[in-house]
Amino acid sequence: MREYQVALIRGDGIGPEIVDSAVTVLEAAAKKYGFSFRFTAYPAGGEAIDKTGEPLPQETVDGCLASDSVLLGAVGGPKWDTLPGHLRPERALLGLRSALGLYTNLRPAKLYPALSGACPLRPDIVAKGFDLLMVRELTGGIYFGDRGRREGKNGPEAWDTECYSVMEVERIARAAFDAARKRRRSVISIDKANVLETSRLWRETVHRVAAEYPDVQVEDMLVDNAAMQLVRNPSRFDVVVTSNMFGDILSDEASQITGSIGLLPSASLGGTKRGLYEPIHGSAPDIAGQNKANPLATILSAAMMLRYAFDEDEAAACIEAAVDRALQDGCRTADIAAPGAANVLSCTAMTEAVLARL
Repeated sequence: MREYQVALIRGDGIGPEIVDSAVTVLEAAAKKYGFSFRFTAYPAGGEAIDKTGEPLPQETVDGCLASDSVLLGAVGGPKWDTLPGHLRPERALLGLRSALGLYTNLRPAKLYPALSGACPLRPDIVAKGFDLLMVRELTGGIYFGDRGRREGKNGPEAWDTECYSVMEVERIARAAFDAARKRRRSVISIDKANVLETSRLWRETVHRVAAEYPDVQVEDMLVDNAAMQLVRNPSRFDVVVTSNMFGDILSDEASQITGSIGLLPSASLGGTKRGLYEPIHGSAPDIAGQNKANPLATILSAAMMLRYAFDEDEAAACIEAAVDRALQDGCRTADIAAPGAANVLSCTAMTEAVLARL
């Protein structure tokens, strides 16, 4: 029997609840399709700070490197907001991405027909539907560039540096074009080439890589226009590839037009099968421990792990179909329920609804 070793980072806030829900669904899918898991929990984020004094202990890094893949709930919360930057829980995410060599972030944003009423866009836009994939560069750009504070002509000032190499752009571009070949064969590359030198290098490199994919259509779009087009005509997007900071912003915008970030998974990948899978929402400390969290984004992240890390495509599709059926049947947690709805499910009940439909 095939066995996969998975590192679990339950993290903070609602993280433990939603990770446990995903584990339950993974075990059910594994039993159905003839494989198994060995799960090992490691601390990161606020949990790790409380236990070890640092957001990403070496034990966690080593455990993740020794695993076949990593499933993460959420990190952070107001309890740790006053800590200096290098000790904030969110530093664990940057550290894990760097340690695992995860330079590609995949964030699907899909409008589920059963939830079209929750989409904030006009009905005529919603009627077209949308299903897009954000491909974000993860380990370069301004988030990893030199930074500091200094005395300037107007007094104290801060600075951050944006830098990209040709190699970094080439590998994220190839990830996007490869993904497009499995979808609708269209890539839109987002930059700010009318202002930024890094974006001009980005555009030149993407065009050069595009020549290797003559079957995929490529288009350039400035980031400010992309922000507008996502709410004006999201159906025009198939695969979007962009830099770390632009991707951070645009993927959150894309998530909002689906109606709820509680439904959206993500995968962070590198040059191996090992990846980091997590929901895109935060730790929601205001509802932590109350069994109110929506587990679907984490369950769908687990399905992405089955597909990308383990090539268990059939099991992944089964989980995704079970989530879709649960939504079609009217199953709702509080974040996606209509105002005043009577039958609002708990985190546990929504998980059971998915299990019933596997």
